[in-house]
Formats: sequence, C-alpha cells, structure tokens
Amino acid sequence: MPAITLPDGSVRQFDGAVTGTEIAAAIGPGLAKAALAMDVDGATRDLSTRLEVDAAVRFITRKDELALEMIRHDAAHVLAEAVQALYPGTQVTIGPSIENGFYYDFARNEPFTPEDFPAIEAKMREIVARNSPFIRSVLPRDEASQFFLDKGEKYKAELIHDLPADQEISLYSQGEWIDLCRGPHMRGTGDIGTAFKLMKVAGAYWRGDHRNAMLSRIYGTAWRDQKELDAHLLQIEEAEKRDHRRIGKEMGLFHLQEEATGSVFWHPKGWKLYRKLEDFMRRRLDATGYQEVKTPQVLDRKLWEASGHWENYRKNMFMATVEDKDEAHRALALKPMNCPCHVLIFNHGLRSYRELPLRMAEFGACHRYEPSGALHGIMRVRAFTQDDAHIFCEEGQIADETVRFVALLSAIYKDLGFESFRVKFSDRPATRAGSDDVWDRAEGALKDACAIAGVAYELNPGEGAFYGPKLEFVLRDAIGRDWQCGTLQVDFVLPERLDAEYVGEDGTRQRPVMLHRAILGSFERFLGILIEQHAGRFPLWLAPVQVVVTTIVSDADDFAREAAAALQKTGLDVALDLRNEKINRKVADHIAQRVPVLAVVGRREAEERSLVLRRLPGRDQVTLPLAEAVALLRAEATPPDMV
Repeated sequence: MPAITLPDGSVRQFDGAVTGTEIAAAIGPGLAKAALAMDVDGATRDLSTRLEVDAAVRFITRKDELALEMIRHDAAHVLAEAVQALYPGTQVTIGPSIENGFYYDFARNEPFTPEDFPAIEAKMREIVARNSPFIRSVLPRDEASQFFLDKGEKYKAELIHDLPADQEISLYSQGEWIDLCRGPHMRGTGDIGTAFKLMKVAGAYWRGDHRNAMLSRIYGTAWRDQKELDAHLLQIEEAEKRDHRRIGKEMGLFHLQEEATGSVFWHPKGWKLYRKLEDFMRRRLDATGYQEVKTPQVLDRKLWEASGHWENYRKNMFMATVEDKDEAHRALALKPMNCPCHVLIFNHGLRSYRELPLRMAEFGACHRYEPSGALHGIMRVRAFTQDDAHIFCEEGQIADETVRFVALLSAIYKDLGFESFRVKFSDRPATRAGSDDVWDRAEGALKDACAIAGVAYELNPGEGAFYGPKLEFVLRDAIGRDWQCGTLQVDFVLPERLDAEYVGEDGTRQRPVMLHRAILGSFERFLGILIEQHAGRFPLWLAPVQVVVTTIVSDADDFAREAAAALQKTGLDVALDLRNEKINRKVADHIAQRVPVLAVVGRREAEERSLVLRRLPGRDQVTLPLAEAVALLRAEATPPDMV
C-alpha cells in the first residue's frame, strides 16, 4: 500500500502499485489533464511509471520550467521520425535536448539543407497532431542490439554495445516508430505542441571524433507556446544585429586570422576601447586595496604538477620547447591561469598575519588550447588577458572579503551597463584535490559568507573548481541573454600544495586561505559581451571615438581644426572629418561607425565660434559656444568611477 506524499504535505494511500496517471486522476480532473510527467523523490519519471513503495511526488505541468526540457527532448524524437519518414534509408544516431532547443544527428549520404526544413516541419506537425502515446519497453541487451541492426541502424546498436553492463536498455515507441532512449517522456507527441522551429544544419562527427563518419545535424528550438517561440526568434534576430564579430569589423575594432588562431589582432580603435576598460578596472582595484603584480607567461612543468593543474588542465595547456642545452631537459608550459604564480609571490619572503588580507591582482596574459570548432570571435579564444586577483587571508576573514568583493563587482557591473545578475553556487566536482573535510570547511565558509553578504544563490552541483567551491556571477544583457563572468572561489588546497604560509598572531606558521576572484573573467570575452550589450553604441566615457568634428562647408575647416584641438586637449578622443561630402552622407557614415556625438561646423558656427552637437543615431541637437561645448562633453565623458 504505497503512501504518496504531495508537495502540500498531504498523503494519499493506494491499495497497490499505482501510476502517475492514476494518482493525478485521484487528485482531480484538472491535474489529470495538465500533468505531463512527475518528479518522484527528486527524479523525473513518466506518468506511466508504477510506484510500488512510498514516495514523494510532484507533478510537472506545462507551466513548470522542467517541462521545457521535456518538450525539447520529445521534439527531437518527433524530428527523427519525420526525417526517416521523408528520407528512407537515413539512420538516426543521437538527439538530445540542449539550451533553448534540441538537435538530432543523422547518417545520410547527402547532407540536409535549410531547404529541407518546410517539409520536415510539416511532417513533424502531422506527428504531433496524431498524438501517439510514448510507450516504454525494456529489452535484453542482445535483443535490443539485434532489433536495431535488423532495421539497418548500426549507430544505435553501437550505442547499446557501449552502455554499462548494468544499465537497463529501454526503448520508447510513438506509434510505429521506436527509438533507444532512457526517457523520461511526456504522455504523447501531442504534448509537444506546435511552438517549434528548425533553425540550422551543421556537420558533426560521430561521437565528436574526427576519425569517425561525418553526420548531418539538424538543430531546432521548441517552447511551451507561440508567444515564447516568437520572443526567442526576436531575440535571435536582435542578437544577429548585435553580433560582436560583425560590429567589430564594421567599426574596425579587431580581426582574427589563421596565422594566429584564437588570438586577437586589436586595431587602434579596438585597443583604445580595451585600454579604457583596463584603466577603469585598474582604478577600481587601486581604490579598493589591491596590489597589482605581473608574472611570467612560461613556467616549468614542475610548478603545474605541484599545483594540480597539470593533472586537471594538461589537455588545455600549450607546451614550449627550447634548444638551449642547459634547459633541454626542462618541460615548459605557457600559463593557462595566474594562481600558482601569485602563490610564488606570496611565498617570496616571510609573511605576517598583519599583512592579511593581501589582495594581489594581475591582468595576466594566459593561453589555453581550445579546439578550433569551439572558438567564437573574441568571446572564446586561445590567448586572453584574465581579469584576475587572489586574496590571501585568514579563515575568519573570508566573509568580510566576500562582502567587499560582491560590492565591488556589483558597482562595476552597474557602471558598465548591467543592472542585474544572479549567482550560482558550484560545489565539489567528482574529480578534485583535497579531503572531504577540507571541502566541507570550504563549502561551509563560502555559504556562511553568502549569508553575511546577503547573496542569494542557486545550486550548481558538481561544477566547482578542482581546488574549491565557487560562486558564479551571471549577467543578463539588454536582450535577455545570460553570461557567466565573475567568480569567487574558496581554496584551502593550493596553499597546502604549494606550501604557502604566514606567521600567525601566536607566532606559529599557518596556511592562508586563498580566494580566487574575477569580475570580467577575461578582457576579450567581456569586451565581446560589452559590444553586444551596447550594440557597439558605447556610453560616451567608453567609446573609442567620442566626438567627430565635421564641416558643412570648407570655409569652416580652420575652426573645425581649432575645435577638435580644444576637445582633444581635455582628454577626449576626437576625430576630424573634413571630407568634401554632403552632411547627410557624413552623418550616415558616423552613425554606421557608432560615434556618440557629432560636432557640426558650418559657416555661421565658424563665425560665431560655436558647435552644433548632435547625439547619434538620433536627430536631437543643440548649438553651444565652443567653450561650453568642450566643458559639457568633458563632463559627460568622465568615467563613472571619477565622477
């Protein structure tokens, strides 16, 4: 007689084994109609699952966030059935749900193209309208493998062969079509709804290995209703307009090329933008007690072995070889991160508790090997500058330093145009250094610090660094996308592994706690985010070109030069446009270049020694005497930390 505990604490008794469908019906017809699946003791299950023992049950309805993942999972199955119905002989391989959608990889002699999408989507809608129930069955391993081989599905047979020996082999049918799947699924294909769309095709190697066959991957997106789908498609459209690669090219900020794969060539305007951000960050750090350092880029392998990075990051590290016979025996590596170097600085000389907390910052150049297929503009590169700092402190200082860090991070994000962020708490990963006792202390200290700092967080299980738990600060940009940027990590492990110590108040040698923290993450990635956040139209203080002085007639050229010089003298970044072009053409050109302010000079302005200030891309303008215009723009261009 299973007792089923519901979210409100009430308990339902049943005479024997009972399915989720039966439980929902017993509660009421409304729930029976709305329930798509159920959460049983924390695990998602089909409604057809029979419960034979006591359990806590929560029903998943369409309004539940978890329903999105199930809609996408089921949509992948419907996509696969539609493809095989339309293109006989196509083999199905793997088709998971992913963020915002799903995909399925197909083995076919001729790759799919977007021109195939209308027919596939139409067939998918037929399958959804049919509303075939998802029915689970379990087969012995050999029988399941032979089932797919008999259908000509060698990829599915290979998947079955490679599954752990103790794993149950489950299949799901939707009408006559059957797929290998662990589940769970909703009740039937009709639960998917019609708010889906196929988005793009791509090539993908079987199991991600370039030595295997190339498959044809179809990506799709699926949502709970048309309103959500339309909002997502609008966001994609807006994201394409804001793509930092396109804007970077149009503005002449940077470029990338194969002679330095994954590294950025910064052009003058782009480097100006970079330096403004760096100067802003440096001022903020100086004002909050950080000491800036600079450490080498190439270090001996022995350091990375001692720190634990060799074991955990070797595949992402670039090695260096030397021909010098005196160093030929040494293995050198480009640093993928700065933290061990900062411990070496801490260890240089005897430290006292009076020096703690010691906040050590570096805009450190780092290199990490990223597969070429993973590179993305300047947002994912191989060579980057990490906005990095490490705080060496006593255990009792962790909470105070967390409060200080969160306040600094919040202020910086706001100054850069981000009004909100959320926080994830990532705890111990499966592969880690340090004992469980050490991890208990580190996680406990970070949770206590969050409580004191007033930081609410969501759990991100198993995603901590190998040396300690971390907070991940996730920004939301102007079009609703999330970006994980800042981090704060509590580390008891590296100080132990690298023998860091200080003299405590009682005269004994003690280990410091090491707080790893970043605000931007990397300059390259954050600048890409900033470009997309502002669509290239930066606030005046950050814009690489802040003012363009231009003329309507050549008679005004001399005064335009004088005005540009006066603006430049105050520190403004000014360009001069004396081209023999119509003013409308000049305005259009500078709007395309995302210039914030156009200072226009005609014959009258030259005579009256004034400027017409036009805020681009709008039409609003004001005429001011030169001195007033200079003072106004200088004040507006003052960075927010200097106001």
